[in-house]
Amino acid sequence: MTSAAAPERLPGKQAPVVLSVRGVKKTIRGKPIIKGVSFDVREGEIFGFLGPNGSGKTTTIRMLVDLIRPTEGTITICGCDVQRQPDVALRYVGCIVENPELYSYLTGWENLEHFARMLPGVGQDRIREVAAIVGMDQRIHDKVRTYSLGMRQRLGIAQALLGRPKLLILDEPTNGLDPQGIKEMREFIQQLAEGGLSLFVSSHLLSEIQQMCDRVAIISHGEVIAVGDTDELVRQLGGLAVWRADPVRQAAAILRDGGIEVLDVSDAATGQADGDAHYVGSVTVRMEPQDAPELTRRLVEAGVAVYGIEMKHATLEDLFLSLTAGERIE
Repeated sequence: MTSAAAPERLPGKQAPVVLSVRGVKKTIRGKPIIKGVSFDVREGEIFGFLGPNGSGKTTTIRMLVDLIRPTEGTITICGCDVQRQPDVALRYVGCIVENPELYSYLTGWENLEHFARMLPGVGQDRIREVAAIVGMDQRIHDKVRTYSLGMRQRLGIAQALLGRPKLLILDEPTNGLDPQGIKEMREFIQQLAEGGLSLFVSSHLLSEIQQMCDRVAIISHGEVIAVGDTDELVRQLGGLAVWRADPVRQAAAILRDGGIEVLDVSDAATGQADGDAHYVGSVTVRMEPQDAPELTRRLVEAGVAVYGIEMKHATLEDLFLSLTAGERIE
């Protein structure tokens, strides 16, 4: 994949806002689905959007591109109101929601030609340019039915780039890709941001979001419950530890009584002894290393067998589980 020489990216809040979402609400049949969502996406930024099942993530994305209208609030793209000036605002947007819509019996080039006819001022020079940007210039004249899933994704992004958008919205861009394809997609998205494009990315792969995104917003039950720099949000989670103990539920109760925040408790059978399953579970908690000796003493005195404790660095997944009480992500 190739990209043009990248302008210097302005750090943080110095970069101009490309997408602004303010107090957006959506009520469907009297039921509040989105309850006052607000965030900004800046120029050259990769912004991650995460949410559990039924959180309102997809509804929000549809409002961003005017597929449905908010009940309250405003959405502006490059200063243009999506509700009042949809034709102008959406000129600045490229979007792939779920799988790109492509004609498999046509070549990649013919697909791009088809979509280019709908855009003013987009000719063959731009088609060649976007094919090169996504690394498809060697296969662009092959039939789409011969493409791998990763190639189809890249062709879909080429289609979204035809109109020279300022904001690219990608819904699950790595969905279905193998590990190598995921790595290539992540690197490609980072290249686009280095070229000054703003990217709004939703994904259920939390480790990928952490590696890829500058900032994230986490939405749950129709509300944004955290938004900010990815690394800073994770650091705020503090130290984490995983205790392996038996009985695990008793260990979790004792840790809670000691003022320790318990994030997750899981049971796991680890073997057989005289025909009885021997259970050693794990308790994930938020704590600092200096707390370990005193907590170990309390557990042992209470008759809990402690098999180990592992201090670990917090991840975006840990933050997500902590904020959403363990809900599954979409």
